[in-house]
Amino acid sequence: MFEGIPRKSVAFLKDLKANNNREWFEGHRAEYESRFVEPAMQLIEALSPIAASLDPPHQAVPRVNKSLRRIHRDTRFSKDKTPYHTHMHIVLWTGDHPNRSAGIHLVLSDSHFGFGSGHWAFAGDGLDRYRTAVQKEPVRAELDAALARAEKVGCTPGEPELQRVPRGFDADSPAAVHLRRKGIVARTHENPGFDDRLFGPGAVGYLTEILEALCPLDRWINRHVETA
Repeated sequence: MFEGIPRKSVAFLKDLKANNNREWFEGHRAEYESRFVEPAMQLIEALSPIAASLDPPHQAVPRVNKSLRRIHRDTRFSKDKTPYHTHMHIVLWTGDHPNRSAGIHLVLSDSHFGFGSGHWAFAGDGLDRYRTAVQKEPVRAELDAALARAEKVGCTPGEPELQRVPRGFDADSPAAVHLRRKGIVARTHENPGFDDRLFGPGAVGYLTEILEALCPLDRWINRHVETA
């Protein structure tokens, strides 16, 4: 039985945030393993059968760089050269790769727990399929219903990436807001604090409610965008 994320995991992330350098990290590698990696792996294992039962099934693989994203930051093209992420990022995905398919993301930081689902940016023909889909009223209604379900657990889309609808599309279309997007994600935004269930034996039940509310968006994406 998974007994919840230890509060020491939050304390570790807070300490890492205050000491984001290699010297401190190497001196606290044992805490990284016991307070970050081990609880994350236990959580992923606990969620695995639940994720597999969703529609669509989501993969929960207890490995670093699978469901548990790497703590090391890629600083090659960033002005921020701090070497580590200061959050625990878990992804449950539906396709062939965690970064290239619709999925559910769970993110624990030192100050809050955030989550969401969807796909940040549709690649290639996927964007064309998305734009075709949202112009069909029944299909768009299905998307709106999925977003309404996600909103029940506090997840909403952000502002569209484009200021105007793409050239060749009707700016007055009922689908105009959707047409201004390059991907679709519903997530928590400014959400300080934690639900205490996350840190106790009710964690799996709490997270199951979240997964069930978020998976309809991934289902819509897989049905109407990710299919060839």
